[in-house]
Amino acid sequence: MIGAEYITAFVTLFVIIDPIGLAPVFIALTLGESPRARLRIALRSLMIAAALLTLFGIFGDKILAGIGISMPAFRIAGGVLLFLTALDMLFERRTKRREKQGEEHEVEPEHDPSVFPLATPLLAGPGAMATMILLAGRADADWLHVMIIIGVMLCVLACVFVMFLLATPIERALGRTGTMVVTRLLGMLLAALAIQFILDGLRGAGLMGLA
Repeated sequence: MIGAEYITAFVTLFVIIDPIGLAPVFIALTLGESPRARLRIALRSLMIAAALLTLFGIFGDKILAGIGISMPAFRIAGGVLLFLTALDMLFERRTKRREKQGEEHEVEPEHDPSVFPLATPLLAGPGAMATMILLAGRADADWLHVMIIIGVMLCVLACVFVMFLLATPIERALGRTGTMVVTRLLGMLLAALAIQFILDGLRGAGLMGLA
């Protein structure tokens, strides 16, 4: 069951960060760049995103406690946020928004997109930050659990790096239809995970008698 918990954590972060959906956006943001420059942009954006998500995984619950927000309340709010993200994926709004962000930045050839919009908000966005707090902030969490969650997050970012490297051939292989199908399947999975977060929050607040 412990292994299943971390598999669920990986799936949740994978769906939220969406390496497959980011691949065509990465292409749009790095049009005209040399392979070396693309590699540099990819590495820089991933390192910044990893630092931000690690920060929220370790200190996120303390930040919440400092401003008087309970973990059950944050779980419910995070679940709602994830569900809205799932709706965006199911109705393709997130893909269109990401493509628009790519188009807006490709007109500035000297602009480095590694910090914005790649590292944030596309990689370490509100959904990913909220997910890190939810996954690492369970009631019985110890440092080993937090470190494993951070390791899971780094594995997901490693998948993003692979997708960045393979962005062009993947885009050609999937095509527009294939990308839409994958995005919608991930959206359905995320919607179910979001509802689970909400149910966990309601149980934690004592509003549900379910075990």
